[in-house]
Formats: sequence, structure tokens, C-alpha cells
Amino acid sequence: MAREEMVMPKMGESIMEGTVTEWKKKVGDTVEQDETVLEIATDKVDSEVPAPISGTIVEILVEEGETVEVGTPIAIIDTEGGAVAAPAEDKKPQKEEQPTEAPAKEETEEVASETTSNGSAQPAKEPVQGSTPPQRKGSDGRFYSPLVRSIAQEEGISQEELETIEGSGSQGRVSKQDLMNYIDQRKSGTAQTAAKTISRPGSPAQPTQKTGAEGEKIRAGEIHVNWPKENVEIIQMDRMRKSIAEHMIRSKQTSAHVTTFAEADVTSLVRFRNKNKKQFFEENGIKLTFTPFFIEATIQAIREFPLINSSVDGDKIILKRDINYGIAVALGDSGSGGLIVPVIKNAGEMNIHGLARSVHTLAQKARSKSLSPDDLTGGTFTLTNYGSVGNLAGTPIINQPQVAIFGTGAIVKRPVVLETAYGDTIAIRHMMYLSMSYDHRIIDGAHGGAFIQRVKELLENFDENRSL
Repeated sequence: MAREEMVMPKMGESIMEGTVTEWKKKVGDTVEQDETVLEIATDKVDSEVPAPISGTIVEILVEEGETVEVGTPIAIIDTEGGAVAAPAEDKKPQKEEQPTEAPAKEETEEVASETTSNGSAQPAKEPVQGSTPPQRKGSDGRFYSPLVRSIAQEEGISQEELETIEGSGSQGRVSKQDLMNYIDQRKSGTAQTAAKTISRPGSPAQPTQKTGAEGEKIRAGEIHVNWPKENVEIIQMDRMRKSIAEHMIRSKQTSAHVTTFAEADVTSLVRFRNKNKKQFFEENGIKLTFTPFFIEATIQAIREFPLINSSVDGDKIILKRDINYGIAVALGDSGSGGLIVPVIKNAGEMNIHGLARSVHTLAQKARSKSLSPDDLTGGTFTLTNYGSVGNLAGTPIINQPQVAIFGTGAIVKRPVVLETAYGDTIAIRHMMYLSMSYDHRIIDGAHGGAFIQRVKELLENFDENRSL
């Protein structure tokens, strides 16, 4: 009997583990290659996992609700046919979920106001009475991920209350952000009577464990942190924030970072976009942003400086022919949901229309948590646009195992000295800063500087009369 291990797939450079949310197949079922076998969830992505090969599932190694690291075997597939092992659920009893304790009586629930997207004030929802602990599936058939159930249990939210929350995920599923938004609304008017630490003159301040504004746990990307009530408060990172932190530290420890800056006059590009954006939207149904043009310019420069599209393996430099372009996408308002980098595969073969569609599609999938593992792997170069929130410049951290990451700042109008046939003159131009962090182990300053200057040249000499 020929057996092959099915492992937890890689789901992006910064995602190190995933949770099995649902097995679509059971022991004894036959599967075709690329047929969906199970669903997995991380703090960033919910994905279906296909079978790597055709055969029969003879053993399931990871139960629903278990969290395992990327690369861990999760099932055994027999490719020839043979004896079937006992199902995993017969080997290991399912853990009973215990009901959570009700919130402390001292907490007084009040009707508060929340601001809706149109700016109007509406009363926050009252908690729904119920005693059923969070379940994997609700009475309406909606699935609740282990992460959502865990948070709900920590916050004393019953299954009945959970089912009242409107979900923004696939098939109306409640995402972590949906739940955190609901918790914020629910607690915005809650009075707290917990004892405060008394600081006597001359005595050192005692740190308090900060689990968020008025008691909720601070989670990845949280930006709405109240001013501390004590001299020192401690915020406990969640799994996603720890994963991001580890990835950033690992990048700094791996690569010798250098960042180079340039300033570009993109007036011609701005005029071209303004002239064509209405027509583009009418024909394609999506907005024409500056991002596809930044991608186009950097791709052209990469073809002239191929070392930028490489990685390092020990003392070997791995040059990549395909340009798989990573786009840093902030999740939630002002990045409140963290950061993820989906990848445009074979971006070097696309025109502006293809790049614009790909950027739009991946951004939408990222924000709706519908990215597949394939959307997050294989990147060879990354763009981060900190200008989208008005910042002029930045020093981005390399997305390993790549060797360079390009940054674009806000486009602003400024008076600029121009050289003309009649002498110097001052004109109002659309200006922006470009930056690139690169791995100094293989990219020297002159090489990195020449690359960014080439991108600057391409953007400044943009042809306003070109076809879209």
C-alpha cells in the first residue's frame, strides 16, 4: 500500500500555524487530486485545503479545532487502496466544551451610543440572554471558527448572543473583527467597579495587567487603546501579533537592511490617471489607482536589475525568472486588523488592466478573509504603499525570503524649481517619495540606488499620451 502524508500547507510568510475548522472528508472516503478535503483558519485567512494526490483517506491525524504548525502531517492518503485505519475520533475522545461563567454582577450594562458608517448615533445592542456555550455550528447552520468561539467564551458571550451578530465573512460567517466590534459596542457604556491599585507617596507603582479598554483583551492591530489608569499597564499580545513580531524580528536577524530614498515628480502620471479614471471605471467596474503604475514601473526596472528579484540560500543567490509581486494590504480601518501580503503571480506578464484587476481582487479577498494559501505564497518582490494613509516616507522591513521591498509615499503638490530653456522657474508639481529596503548581503548601495533611480526615471518620464 502506497501512502502519502498530507501536511498543513504554507499560508503566507508570516503565518506559522493554522486551525482545522472542518473536515469535508472522513476516513474511508476517496478523493481526487485538488478536491477539497478540509477547511483551515488562521487569524488572517480561512481556506479550503485540496488533496495533494488522488486516493483514499486512511487516517486523519488532526481533529477539528486543533491548531498545528505549518508542515505538520494532518492526514494519510493511500494512493493504491488498502486497509483503512480507525477514524481519529475513535482514537481520541472529543473534548467537552464547558459553559463559561456569566459576567461579574458588579458590571452594569448600560445602553450606549455607537457611530455608524454614516456618522449617525445609534444605541448599542443589549446583550442577549442565553446559557448555551459557543458551538461550532449555530441553530441557523452558520459555522463559528475556533478562534471566534474562544473569544466569545472568554467574553461570556453565549451561543444565543453569538447568533445575533452580523457576519462579514464568507457565507455570513462571523469573523474575529466582527466579534471584536460587537464587544466594543457592548462594553462602550459598561461601568467598572474593579478595585484600583492605591499608590502611596514614595512607593513604586505596581504594573497592572491590561486586557484592553475596560476589560476586553487587546488583539492584533488594535489601535484604540485607552490612556492607562495606572503608571504602568501591561498589554498581552495575541497569536497574530506575536506571529507578526516574530516575522519582523526574523527578517532583521536574517538580512542586513539598508533603505534608500528618492523623490519623484509624478505630475504626468497624475494627469494621465485623472484623464482616464472615469472611462476605466465605466469599462471595468473598478477604480484606477496609482498602484498598478507603481507595479509596472518597478517590474520594468526589475528586468534591468534582475538581482532584485532573487533570494539567498546560504552562500547561494537564487535568481527568479517569474516576477510574483506581493502587495501589502492593511486589514480593517487604518490597519486595525493587521497586515497581509497576497501575491500577484506572473505579474511581469500583465498589462495595466491585468495589474489593476489583480490588485483589486486580492485586496477584496484579503479584507473578506477569502484568500487561498496559494494567494499568499511564492512572492519574489513586495510593494507597500504607506502613502495610502498620508505618510510621506518609510523604511519598510523586507518580506523574507525576498531581498527587497519597495515603498511609495503620499503624492502631494509642492512648489519645485524646474530647469527650462529660459532659466530656472518655480512650478507647482505633484511630488512623492520612493524608498526601498534591500538585503545588503547581496545588493550593494550603488546597485540598490541605481534601481530606485531607474524607477524614479520611469515615473517622471511617464507618457501622458499612451493608451490605457
